[in-house]
Amino acid sequence: MLASIALLLSIDVSVLYLALPHMSAELGATASQQLWIVDIYSFLLAGFLVTMGTLGDRIGRRKLLLVGAAAFGVVSVVAAFSGSAEMLIVNRALLGVAGATLMPSSMALIRNMFTDPKQMGAAIGVWFSAFMVGMALGPLVGGLLLEYFWWGSAFLLGVPFMVVVLVTGPLLLPEYRDTGAGRLDPFSVLLSLAAILPVVYGLKEIARNGLDPVNIASVLIGVVVGVIFVQRQRRLPSPLLDMRLFGNRTFAATLTILLLGGVVMAGTTLMATMYLQSVVGLSPLAAGLWLLPQSLVMIVALSAGPMLAQRMSPTWVMAAGLVLGASGLVLHTQVPAVGGLPLLVAGLVLASAGIALPMTVGNGIIMTAAPPEKAGSAASLSETSGEFGVAMGIAALGSLGAAVFRTQLPEGVRADTITSVVGPPEVMEAARAAFTSGLNVVAAVGALVFLSLAVVTALVLRRATQPA
Repeated sequence: MLASIALLLSIDVSVLYLALPHMSAELGATASQQLWIVDIYSFLLAGFLVTMGTLGDRIGRRKLLLVGAAAFGVVSVVAAFSGSAEMLIVNRALLGVAGATLMPSSMALIRNMFTDPKQMGAAIGVWFSAFMVGMALGPLVGGLLLEYFWWGSAFLLGVPFMVVVLVTGPLLLPEYRDTGAGRLDPFSVLLSLAAILPVVYGLKEIARNGLDPVNIASVLIGVVVGVIFVQRQRRLPSPLLDMRLFGNRTFAATLTILLLGGVVMAGTTLMATMYLQSVVGLSPLAAGLWLLPQSLVMIVALSAGPMLAQRMSPTWVMAAGLVLGASGLVLHTQVPAVGGLPLLVAGLVLASAGIALPMTVGNGIIMTAAPPEKAGSAASLSETSGEFGVAMGIAALGSLGAAVFRTQLPEGVRADTITSVVGPPEVMEAARAAFTSGLNVVAAVGALVFLSLAVVTALVLRRATQPA
């Protein structure tokens, strides 16, 4: 049941990209409104993960899960019948808040239901595999729905899942909560939102429009508020986020490793996707099909990680995965502008298989390192770091690739992205070569980061011997 929630949430995200043109045309959404339809969900999801994780610790993780499932189901129905772009944006925002109740609650329940680290690691592997299956199936399911039904059917897809959760959850899921957690601090909730939302927004805008004073200021404001948030948590007897979790070296190091790994994979996938469409010239559908091997291998590796961790040290499984991922990125450093498709896909397969191992094993270590009563907070931190990793990777590595692209363009040709280059065949050929150089550089940086993380994993986490 908990894995089905991960499956639904990932399908709900990936199916929207296909439905967006249809709903935008019917609702008359402007370009700005289309961006908000897509982005507002992830903004609110990221912003509320910490709050909902700790709220589950206080009121009960099953209770919060059921409340979130009910809210997600009801809002999905309302969203399906939205009569305007503004109404749809509001509903997508509410879905983001509801999604924030489901993700940490489901992960925290896994921590409490499976006290044996081996069983917990296997359960986390299934949870992540279900999430990746949803990402792979989303476009296919979306295509089938849009072939026979209207765009609102993409939102109704999640309603049966939520009904099943509401009916079977009270029967199958035990309740857990931290009896000594104390009351929720509303001001800390506001501070957490004021810290996370500007940073995520600024990073997304930097990735989309480049370095801009407003975008940089947004990130800096979020960081400053984040410092204030941390200081307040240290003073409160019942903090929204227990900062003592970061005092556990295993917890803090693993969280950082997964964050940076996410940064690399987000930037690499962005460059690879653009290469498939802008350099190779594939349609979005064809590009998606060439990305399918990456998703399938990742699904298998997510389940294999915990099994390997039962036979050897989880630390070495994570380190080996990062080295494997680095080897895939080394292949990407050799991708040419012409005929590079096989090398690109092979590199993505190796990189995805490699990062999948530390993802499941690392999350098992994080959940084991945190006290059971703080499972919701630990899960929310893990998932929030994932959101930050994606945003940072696209912003930082995407900007690096764009900078290399601009420097490699022929004299007299100016463009910020390859999609904005227009000219005779020789200019377009030079633009494709320039973009490929950016991909090669991003891959080289990613490979160095992965290898560095492998060394850090082996040195810092060598005592984390519990199988994940």
